[in-house]
Amino acid sequence: MTGSKAVVQLSHASFPGGCMNIVIDTSALIAVIVGEPERNRIVELTAGNTLIGPGSIPWEVANAFSAMLKRKRLTIDEAQKGVEIFESIPLRYARSDLMRIVKLAHQAKLYAYDASFLDCAITHNAPLLTLDRRLITAARNLNVAVLEV
Repeated sequence: MTGSKAVVQLSHASFPGGCMNIVIDTSALIAVIVGEPERNRIVELTAGNTLIGPGSIPWEVANAFSAMLKRKRLTIDEAQKGVEIFESIPLRYARSDLMRIVKLAHQAKLYAYDASFLDCAITHNAPLLTLDRRLITAARNLNVAVLEV
């Protein structure tokens, strides 16, 4: 019943201080935590920078782990370790403007939780780091910088 991917540790040393704000979404965080192939590139891109995101991230991470449990990609112990790793990542939660998010969601034809990452990137004039192709397309259409993984 063990999942196909081992949960890996993301070092605190990967995020010292911070030179630039980077809006990181749940897809990129989960990729690092569970050791997806993009992990090393994400760590490289974020090293020395400040990670920010909307306050919905913890709920999205919990949802991602519950989905992986349901699909038997992880055991409950691996999910617990993943949550512990997530909680150790220095992440600054940004305040959101809900109406602006609704407008962005409508404009970009996205769900509000995806649009919240766009709002965060626009508000903080920060690049977006995501693995979500639809979110990348929407960001580019709105002239939001995207970090390539």
